Amino acid sequence: MQKQEIGFLLHDQIDKDLWDKCIKNAFNGMAYAESWYLDIVSPGWCALVQGNYNRVMPLPVKRKYGINYIIQPLFTQQLGVFSIQQMDSSVIEDFLIAIPSKYLFTHINLNTHNHLLNPLCNNLNHELDLIENYDEIKSRYSENLKRNIKKAEKASLTAVKHVRPEEVIRLFRNDRGKEVKSWGEEQYRLLQKLLYTGMHKNRMDTYGVLSSRNEIIAAAVFLKSRKSLVFLFSGNSDEGKKTGAMPFLIDKYIEDHAEMHLILDFEGSNNENLARFYRSFGSSPIYYPEYKSARGPKVFQQFLLNR
Repeated sequence: MQKQEIGFLLHDQIDKDLWDKCIKNAFNGMAYAESWYLDIVSPGWCALVQGNYNRVMPLPVKRKYGINYIIQPLFTQQLGVFSIQQMDSSVIEDFLIAIPSKYLFTHINLNTHNHLLNPLCNNLNHELDLIENYDEIKSRYSENLKRNIKKAEKASLTAVKHVRPEEVIRLFRNDRGKEVKSWGEEQYRLLQKLLYTGMHKNRMDTYGVLSSRNEIIAAAVFLKSRKSLVFLFSGNSDEGKKTGAMPFLIDKYIEDHAEMHLILDFEGSNNENLARFYRSFGSSPIYYPEYKSARGPKVFQQFLLNR
C-alpha cells in the first residue's frame, strides 16, 4: 500500500475540529495534544498531518535570535504522533523526517506509543489502572504509604474539591517553586490560565487537603480526558509533608475514581524519590522517548545539541 503524504500546516491552516476528532479517536490520544491545550501552552503551534487527519503531530514551534526551533512546552509531558490506527517505528521516523528544514533545532518528548529505534533516552512515567474496586487497588499500596494515610487520618485532615488554582500555585511557589529558578511571573500566569481554562471546560479537577484548623496545606490538579486522569500539578506545605497530606489527597482521588475505565497517570518521574512514591500506589512503570536533532553546519549542530 502506498504511503500517504505527510503535510505541514501553519497554525491558521489547521482544521481544529478535525484535529480534535483525531485526538479523541486516536488509540494513543492525550489531552496534551488537544487544540485548546496547545493554544495555551504553545500559541501559534503548527502541525504535521497525514491523510484526512488520520495521523497528526503537533509542532510546538518558537523563534528566537532568528532561529526557528521546536521545543517541548511547559506543562506538557508528552506529544509526538497521534494516530487512529496502530503504527510502528517507521511511521514515527517518517513524521520526524517530515519536519520542515527551516526548524534548525528540535527537542521534544514523544508519547508512550511512539517507538523510536534510537531515542535520545527513554523517560520514566507511572500509570495506575483504576478499573478495579478501591479496596483491591488499596491492597497493593506499600506499607509505608498506608502508614502515611493513617497519619493523615490521625491528624484529622479533610479532603475537599474545587480548590482555587491560586491556592495550588501558592503552595507550590512556597515550596518546590523556590528551586525552579527558570520560572517567573510569566510562567505562573500561563499556568493559572491553563488551570482556569481547564476547569471552565470541566477538564480539570482540583483537590485540596485541610488541616484540623481548616487551612489548605496541600492541593493538586488532575487533567481529565476520556482515557486518563493526569496528576498535572501539585503544591504542598511543611505541615502537609509532616502529616501525609499528599498521599491522603491522592488516595481520596483514587477512591473517588475507582471502578472506572481510566488510567491515573502520575506524570513521572525520573527522580528516584518521586518514582518510589508513585510506585507505592501500585502503579506500573511506563516509558516515553525523548527526541533531539539539529540541522545546519556541524559546528552549529553541536552548539544546538549541547544547549
